[in-house]
Amino acid sequence: MSPDGAGGVGARRDRRDWSDSAHFAAQFVRSPVATASVWPSSTALARAVADAALSGCSRPDPLVVELGAGSGAFTTELARRLDRRARHLAVELNPALAHRLAERLDDVEVVPAAAAELPTLLALRGLPGARGVDVVVSGLGWSATRPGRDDSLLPVIAAALAPDGVLVQFGYTFTRWAAPARALEVELGELFDEVTTSPTVWRNLPPAIVHRAARPRG
Repeated sequence: MSPDGAGGVGARRDRRDWSDSAHFAAQFVRSPVATASVWPSSTALARAVADAALSGCSRPDPLVVELGAGSGAFTTELARRLDRRARHLAVELNPALAHRLAERLDDVEVVPAAAAELPTLLALRGLPGARGVDVVVSGLGWSATRPGRDDSLLPVIAAALAPDGVLVQFGYTFTRWAAPARALEVELGELFDEVTTSPTVWRNLPPAIVHRAARPRG
């Protein structure tokens, strides 16, 4: 088969995925605070996150905001599914990861900033407008979301969402019983009318779950 055939395309994709993973791990070593995870999320987890984020979203032009985009596992899958009329912002604190992501995805507005700046980032762009943000996808760790604390980011996210908006947050199965994970689930239940959790996504390192919180309580 020629290099331009399916085998060649698959090999190039594998090399790019490995390059992205290695770059992500290197950024964690250089700046573990700005890069909360040591390894990027898998394609299987990205699909589960996108399913949770976009299921039930009937708008052809949703406003989707991603917090903690990292190397772009979720970003790529969301961009693949979104209509060209959608607006997709990907917020990433690590400048090297943000720059690399912006080079790869032309249709996504990559914002090198902290997730805590969400209200300012939206206001500077005249967003979210009257209806609010339709979907927030969070790839943030506990140090950024701070669940259960007075400075928790979750109320800030809920306040930015539309009345029928959705927040999707992933977590690792083996840490589900840790105090911050329990605080996250409690706070989601307090802030949203409907909270569901996916089955374990085993094809991720480490295995993960996906929380979907819909309809923020005003």
